Amino acid sequence: MKAAVLTVSDGVSAGTREDRSGETLEELLAGEGFEVVRRVVADEREAIADAIVELAGEARLVLTTGGTGLGPRDVTPEATAEVLERGAPGISEAIRADSIAKTPHGLLSRGTAGVRGGTLVVNLPGSPGGCRDGFEVLRPALHHALELLAGETEPAHRQT
Repeated sequence: MKAAVLTVSDGVSAGTREDRSGETLEELLAGEGFEVVRRVVADEREAIADAIVELAGEARLVLTTGGTGLGPRDVTPEATAEVLERGAPGISEAIRADSIAKTPHGLLSRGTAGVRGGTLVVNLPGSPGGCRDGFEVLRPALHHALELLAGETEPAHRQT
């Protein structure tokens, strides 16, 4: 199964900073058996939205990293919301609750989650630790969510 990691950062896209959060997500996804495609885009709303649309056309899961804070260039949630067909607020609420339990800065996260076609799209923070923690919140329900999106009425993990 294919997953995509979309890193949003002006510094990374300009080649001035290493994409450590994208690397972290790629490792975590590979550990779950996903074939991973990675993309880096500038923190510009249209570029983010276009990349999500393109990646959702080829992957069952798109995880974004970066651009979810309160800074003026943090526009990932807005770009994501533009291209989602349905929201999945429980995912972003759970990730935020976990983050708040670890640091008061979790209150500043504005990440969102939802569905585009048969693809789950989830915004994660821009730090490797935030990505790791967010993925651990998502991981227990991830395969079931993807089965539901694929229209599987008898998910494999529930069959006896």
